[in-house]
Amino acid sequence: MNLKLGDFVRFVDENIEGYITRIIDKDTIGVTDTNDFEIPVLASKVTLVHGDVHDNDVVSNKPAPAVPEAEFKKEGIYLALVTDQHSSSVAHFHLINETSYQLLTSLTTEKQGAFKGEFAGIVAPNTTKKIYSAQLGDIQLWPKFRLEILSSTTANVEPKAPIIFNKNIKGKDLSVAKQEITLLKQKGWLISLEEPESIIDAEKLKASFFK
Repeated sequence: MNLKLGDFVRFVDENIEGYITRIIDKDTIGVTDTNDFEIPVLASKVTLVHGDVHDNDVVSNKPAPAVPEAEFKKEGIYLALVTDQHSSSVAHFHLINETSYQLLTSLTTEKQGAFKGEFAGIVAPNTTKKIYSAQLGDIQLWPKFRLEILSSTTANVEPKAPIIFNKNIKGKDLSVAKQEITLLKQKGWLISLEEPESIIDAEKLKASFFK
């Protein structure tokens, strides 16, 4: 069973339910019950509660409807970090797509020279997709993120340049105040994945040739 942080599970042998708040090792997880007590348990001793649907289970490759060029939004791609609604110790990473492009996205993590593909899929225009989860208290142990994004549209609009975000998320990235994230309907931290468009000052450029 492919269990993830934030999943709602039920113990097989006991009348206990709760959310997965820690992945201890490949066989053991930590489940926090209704009394906020984290219980270590073998992953084989829990089952997913029916009706608890992952938002990443279905990936559609159906092209998004074309947006008129005059209304086409070209900017607004972010990596958002929010805490789990049921356990503040769990952090979820979402790709936020406020643009009119479809985004073909791949996330690979790297830790001590070991690589792992975490997510691959399409993020539709004006939607979000959860791509990774981690223990918020273990931020110093988080792997390096390599996020690669290609844009696509059926509209008569030039695609964006490929985005490659390759870095570690550190405590200083979360030292700023949380922002309201409209598409997620909750507050969190936002990291822009788009480089600000450079503005060339013609006079300064001209002057530089005569120094």
